[in-house]
Amino acid sequence: MPNAKVLSEKQAKVAALTERLQNAGSGVFVDYKGITVSQDTELRSELRQNDVEYTVVKNTLTRFALDNTGLGELDPILNGTTALATANGDPIAPIRIISEFSKKLGDIFTIKAGFMEGKVLSLQEIAEIAELPGQDALYAKVLGTMIAPITGLAVCLGQILEQQGGSLGEPEAEAAAE
Repeated sequence: MPNAKVLSEKQAKVAALTERLQNAGSGVFVDYKGITVSQDTELRSELRQNDVEYTVVKNTLTRFALDNTGLGELDPILNGTTALATANGDPIAPIRIISEFSKKLGDIFTIKAGFMEGKVLSLQEIAEIAELPGQDALYAKVLGTMIAPITGLAVCLGQILEQQGGSLGEPEAEAAAE
């Protein structure tokens, strides 16, 4: 039986991991066996730039945290080396970045499982989500779609005004002449 101090430290780690999992929009578990320091540094740098938290996790403590969050069906993947990437902001970011590195590094960096919005994702779903553009790119597309009709209307009204011999500066000139 572990002493009280060790037990309380482990309980605090489980509580922190439970909170992290509950607050995360998405997360990916990976097996990182064989990754070099330079590859790990490159991965962590890119994840940090995209506000993704990436840590190596202990399987037993993670199992308790997953059970606390209702993601207990992920328990079987918790063996060997395990790291967890989670994001509170862009839910696609950890999936996209980890998938890119998994393709690049091959068997030494494999995706074990993932979740999004409290739902466990299959490896097929993870691959499909990884192909989606990031949150900023999606916002840009939506904004472009919203602005296009307004821009078209402004161009059309400007052409009508020019055809009728007017310009945008004339009303001010007429008001000054009176």
